Amino acid sequence: MFKKILIPTDGSPLSAQAANKGVCFARSIGAEVVALYVTQPFAATVGFDGMAAAYAITDEDYEKTANEQAQKYIQQVLDRAETAGVAATGKVVSNFNVADGIVQAAEENGCDLIFIGSHGRSGLSRLLLGSVTVKVLGLAKTATLVYRVKDTN
Repeated sequence: MFKKILIPTDGSPLSAQAANKGVCFARSIGAEVVALYVTQPFAATVGFDGMAAAYAITDEDYEKTANEQAQKYIQQVLDRAETAGVAATGKVVSNFNVADGIVQAAEENGCDLIFIGSHGRSGLSRLLLGSVTVKVLGLAKTATLVYRVKDTN
């Protein structure tokens, strides 16, 4: 049914847990994986109000560091896929809105499923923290499977 599965990661232990389950799912149905990390442009992290001058980092330094971090997190998913015998590629995209980046990457890479984790927050914490997963569900035209991660804390 599904041939190409997008697995977004943010590098957190809970995201890694979801990515591992996504790779296992891909193996069980004979699908390939696209591991994705969405960086945000430097302007998104410091705002547009001139705050960048207060930070001792340039746009180029930020982009380089963000890309190195992204590659590290993507590699973890690729290593897991290799161990499981699943064909996998890694992608890093930049977008002001992480959910938009995920949805666009799924479309651009011909993925027919997005496999994404959710913390299962509710109430005030969900309202305050938001949820990339909920935003992806609202935006995606691609089938989306939400894996409820288990918080070990």
